[in-house]
Amino acid sequence: MASDLDKAQEDIDVTAESAELDADLDTEDDDYLVEEGEIAGDYLEQLLDVLDFDGDIDLDVEGDRAVVSIDGGADLTKLVGRQGEVLDALQELTRLAVQQATGERSKLMLDIAGWRAGKRAELTELGTAAAQRVLESGERESLAPMTPFERKIVHDAVAKVAGVSSESEGAEPQRRVVVIKD
Repeated sequence: MASDLDKAQEDIDVTAESAELDADLDTEDDDYLVEEGEIAGDYLEQLLDVLDFDGDIDLDVEGDRAVVSIDGGADLTKLVGRQGEVLDALQELTRLAVQQATGERSKLMLDIAGWRAGKRAELTELGTAAAQRVLESGERESLAPMTPFERKIVHDAVAKVAGVSSESEGAEPQRRVVVIKD
């Protein structure tokens, strides 16, 4: 009996140590992501100064990535560009600046003037609506070609609707989400 209790206590101790280690790793990950965000924020602040743009830089951590948002003046929409093309380029430059400083590839997400947040809401609604139509009709539905960022948002939205699933098909830049009834 005592050996069973000792074994149970040993299991509890190992589980507690494992939980502490996981918490330490999460803290280290968050610290690294905060550092990434600060490096990106400094880089973007210098860029805004050079371009003579006004904007407030906000740093956050969402899941496993640093998120940097620039909000403020109406001129910021120029930094988004047509369909977010300039924003995508600035995000990649910012990731490269972070990589140069840290030596690690960054998955940092940049949003300017709320463009990505608005796009996320729009794509979530698109994915949910497509999933509902497929659920009702039983017919598979192919959506318009999208970037990997856009497809991920639609896949996440479809995954929240029971009875349907989604997959990507085609080759870039014509890769698209297809919604299918289970």
